[in-house]
Parts: sequence; structure tokens; C-alpha cells
Amino acid sequence: MTLIRNDHVIQSVADALQFISYYHPIDFVKAVHEAYEKEESVAAKDAMAQILINSRMCAEGKRPICQDTGIVTVYLKVGMDVQWEGDMTLADMVNAGVRQAYLLPDNVLRPSILADPAGARKNTGDNTPAVIHTELVAGNTIEVNLAAKGGGSENKAKLVMLNPSDSVADWVERTLPTMGAGWCPPGILGIGIGGTAEKAVVLAKEALMHPIDIHELRARGAATRIEELRLEIMDRVNALGIGAQGLGGLTTVLDVKIMDFPTHAASLPVAMIPNCAATRHAHFSLDGSGVAELTPPSLDQWPVISWDVGPRARKVNLDTLTRKDIASWEPGETLLLTGKMLTGRDAAHRRLLSMLEKGEGLPDGVDFENKFIYYVGPVDPVRDEVIGPAGPTTATRMDKFTDALLEKTGLIGMIGKAERGEQGIDAIKKHRVVYLMAVGGAAYLVSKAIRKARIVAFEDLGMEAIHEFEVEAMPVTVAVDVNGTSVHQTGPEIWKKRIAEQHPIEVT
Repeated sequence: MTLIRNDHVIQSVADALQFISYYHPIDFVKAVHEAYEKEESVAAKDAMAQILINSRMCAEGKRPICQDTGIVTVYLKVGMDVQWEGDMTLADMVNAGVRQAYLLPDNVLRPSILADPAGARKNTGDNTPAVIHTELVAGNTIEVNLAAKGGGSENKAKLVMLNPSDSVADWVERTLPTMGAGWCPPGILGIGIGGTAEKAVVLAKEALMHPIDIHELRARGAATRIEELRLEIMDRVNALGIGAQGLGGLTTVLDVKIMDFPTHAASLPVAMIPNCAATRHAHFSLDGSGVAELTPPSLDQWPVISWDVGPRARKVNLDTLTRKDIASWEPGETLLLTGKMLTGRDAAHRRLLSMLEKGEGLPDGVDFENKFIYYVGPVDPVRDEVIGPAGPTTATRMDKFTDALLEKTGLIGMIGKAERGEQGIDAIKKHRVVYLMAVGGAAYLVSKAIRKARIVAFEDLGMEAIHEFEVEAMPVTVAVDVNGTSVHQTGPEIWKKRIAEQHPIEVT
């Protein structure tokens, strides 16, 4: 029998969540660097450079890789010979660890979990509860696999009930382009095959916690059908040309991880869940000897990346910008923004439009005339920070609000993550404004361009409050111009064709 104390579980969970908030798994860092080295698309290479620089900065500064510090998912394998010292349930121990981690003053993490999801959607304030999967196994230890999963990638999860004769690889190849780039590629695909519908999804999520080893697999050759499928899906997905951040390029996925389970003769359940550029997971055991120890990686394991877009970037003064100025911006062009912008996400958009529809006007301190709105929910600042990590959120969630907000305000541009949908692009073209893209997965790097920050409206919305940011040389890409041309449509089309010509694959 092993005696495990409640407080050891709590502290181990808290330590692990802090650890993964600022340390990427080194296998992920190496995989992104390898993709960066071989990338031929300038836009995709720039995006990966920012991701790698951000990763090292977070490891050095011990601050979150992404402003979305995730929903906590925990897989527990509890030995049947384990005994407990303390009267808490295992779920209560895990949630106490989550609470402790997310409220740690030295590295506060953003609480993103909302209770009453179909109703009031009120923030729980401490990122609890976690999603917990518990399995009783033989032995006298507890094995813990723990992840913090960002909403942008989680929202792209897919489930299908295929016919037994259908091709899994065909379905993945058809489905992945429909997911857009809000999951912040390059990342990892977790695929669950078999069982029942819910089992396939659980398998897909668990698969994401396995180490990246696709290149070792390719070198030694596949020994099973699952390994053959991993290689086939990897090649077919990367041949789509989606690329880093959806801008077009050689690498969309860094690995494909698959777990399977026996299934009914009439069924073929398949789930697919991507991990984003803020891949965060940890693995530890508890054997009764104390709190789990996680060894920090050496900074020598991060590549030294030199990235300077200054010579080819257009410098933009946001405080003097006009509609005439933005009309000359070209899709794919790099800009360095300096000046003031306002922020706002889903909840702020809903409230703003409700106020305008009631004839109440905009809140005091909110003036959108010739201004940009940045779709962001930042982490609270600590120590001497102006603001915490402040990367962009997925822009398509704002598409349904875009036309009305542009119609009723003087906004001339928006900044967010990934592509815009048809509804958003139609509104951009109609009002002749622009949409700019910041790199998802580079939140701490972006925050260093923010020189001043203050809340100007809706403070009760927490991280969704409207802020005024004053930025200096904030890097962005023109993703949709005033004519409605989107680099997230043109870029992948160009690179899919180029890859087919230069790197043809044989589909088995």
C-alpha cells in the first residue's frame, strides 16, 4: 500500500500547471524549429520565428506562452493499492491545485472557465473546474497526464461516425481545411478511432499528450496500420499548403498522434482534435514520497532566432490614420503599428451593439472614429508589467457582429487571429476597412509592444473588458484588404499548388 497525502496531489497539480504555462515541451520546440528551418514561405517563416522567440521569452520570464491559459484536462491512472491521507475527493484535490495555480500572484494565469454555459456564462474566477478522467489500474502509484487546452484549438474539434469501409485519411484531408487557422498551426493532430462517440473524443485528446516522434517513425518505417496512417495523414495534411497561421506554407502539422479502441462491427467513430502553438502538457507520478518534481529545461535547448521585419515593414501611426491611408495596404504586407487602439471580444461586442440599438450611444471613453479594435482578452499584469500576455483571439467569432459595429461606429480596422469568414469579409469589403492578423502563440512577445494599458469600459467583464492600449512597433499582417482579398484564401491556394508541383506525394 502507498499512502498519498491530499496536499501532495494539490501542490503537484499546481506546480505542473505553472510549469506548462511558460515551458513548452522541448520536443515541440525542436519540431517547430525544424519546420522553421525548412520553410520556404516568408509569411509562415515569420510566424514561426515569432512563436519560437515568444517561447524562449516565456521560459526566461516565467510568464504564459498564450493569453488563453486554457481549460485544464487531467487523465489520472490511480493504482488500486493507493491509500489516502486526508478526506478530500480526488476531484476536489485536482481542482484545489488548479485554483492555486491560476491565482498564484507571481504568475497569474487568466481565468477562462464560465459556469452556466448555456445561460449567464459567469466566470468562476479561478479556472475551475477541471475536466477529469479517472481510471483505476493495478499498482500503488498515481500517474498523471495534465494539459491546459486553449479554446481556439479546442473549438476546432471534430467527430464523425464513418462507415466501416470509409477512409479515415480521406475524412481528415477533407475536414482539416474547414477548420480554418484559429487553432494556430503548426501544431499536432490528435485522432481517436473506435470505441463509441465519446470514447473516440477522449482518445483524441489523450493522444495529444504523447511526445512528437513522427520523424523517428519515418526513419525506421511503420510497423502497424496505425503507424502507416500517421505518416499518410501527416503527408496529406501538409500537402494542403495551409501553413503556419494559415498563411500558406510547407508545414501545417508537426505530428499526427493516433489512439484506437475496439469498436462495434457497424461503426467507425473518428474524432480529431488539434493542439495549437501553445501546446501545454506535463506528465508525473506520485508514489507517496512527496510532491512531484518537474525538471526545468535548459535555455540552451531553445534555438537562437534572429527576426527583424523592420526593413520590409510599413510603419503606421494609428493616431493619425485615415481611410485613405488604409486603402493602399496590400494583402500579406507587414505593418508595425504605433499609437492607440481599443480592445474588445465577444461579450464586449454584444454589449456595445445592445447599447447602440437602444440609442444609448457608446460608453464614455470609447471612441472608435478612425480607430482599430483588437480582439484580445489579456492576462492581468504582474510585477512591473504594463499588461500580461496579450495575443489575439480567433477573429471569426466576431464575424456576426462586424457589419453592425462598422455601420454604427467609425472603426476602420480590426486585429485578430487567423482568417475571417465569408460574413466578416463581406462586411469588410462593404465598409472598405481592413483586417490585420497578429500571430497566435506569441502573446508574451506581443505584450512587449504595449507601452500603456487601461480599462475604459465594462470592467465587470474581467479579461473581456474594453482596454485602451498604446503600442509601439506592434507587428501585424494585412490579412484582408479593403477590397476583401484574404491572404488566408490566396496563401494556401498558392502553396498547395506549389507543393503538388515540387513535393508530390503518393496516396496509398
